[in-house]
Amino acid sequence: MHTNIKKWTFAFVIVCFAHHLNAQNQSTGNWFIYFGNQAINKKWNWWNEVQYRNYNFAGDLEQLMLRTGIGYNLTENNNNLLLGYAHIISAPYIAGTNTKTNTTEERLYQQFITKQNFGRFFLQHRYRLEERFLSSGEFKARFRYFLSINIAINKPSIVNNTFYFSAYNEFFLNFKSPVFDRDRLYGAVGYALTDKLRLETGYMIQMYEKQNRPQFQLVFMNNLPIHNK
Repeated sequence: MHTNIKKWTFAFVIVCFAHHLNAQNQSTGNWFIYFGNQAINKKWNWWNEVQYRNYNFAGDLEQLMLRTGIGYNLTENNNNLLLGYAHIISAPYIAGTNTKTNTTEERLYQQFITKQNFGRFFLQHRYRLEERFLSSGEFKARFRYFLSINIAINKPSIVNNTFYFSAYNEFFLNFKSPVFDRDRLYGAVGYALTDKLRLETGYMIQMYEKQNRPQFQLVFMNNLPIHNK
C-alpha cells in the first residue's frame, strides 16, 4: 500500500511540474487559488477565498479576487444557502498595446449549493446570482450555474491520502444583452491530505463568444472547522 501511495505521489508531482512548465507560455494564464470553507457549527459556515490570476505563469497580474460569505445548511452538511461579498482588482491590457489599466469591482452574490453522492462519484450543483458594481459606475447582474464531479481513485471516498479526478462546467448568463457571458470547462487531478485539506492542479478553458482562454490552476482547499468537538 505504501509503495502504491509513493507511486501516486510521484505521478502527482510530475503532473504539477509539467503544468508549471507549460504555463510559462505567455498565451496561457495561471491561477493560484485558495478556497476556505469553515464550519461554525452544524448549521452555519464561513466561506473565504483568494484567487491570484495571471496572464502568464506568475507575475503578470490579470485579476486579484477576494471573496467571502456566510452560509446556512438547510439539511445536515447539505443544501447550503449563502450570502456573500467580493472585492476584485483587475489589470486588463488596453487593446492593441502593452499598456495596462486598473479597475475595481465590488460584488454581492447569493447562492444555493446542493450535493449528491453515488459511490465514488461526488456531484455538486451551485446556482449563483451576482450584482456587480464596477469602478466605471456601471452596474451589471448575471446568473451562474456550476456542475462539478469528483471521483475517488484509490479509496471508496475522498478521505486521508486519497487521489481523485475533478471536473466542472460553469456557464454565465447576463441579465442584459449579450446574454451569454462565458463558459468554463475544467479538468484536474487532486490529492486529499486529509478529509479536510486538499491540493489540486488542473486545466481550464474559458470560452467567450469570440475567443477561448486557456488557464492552468493550482488550488489549495481548507475545510477545517472553526471549532472542533
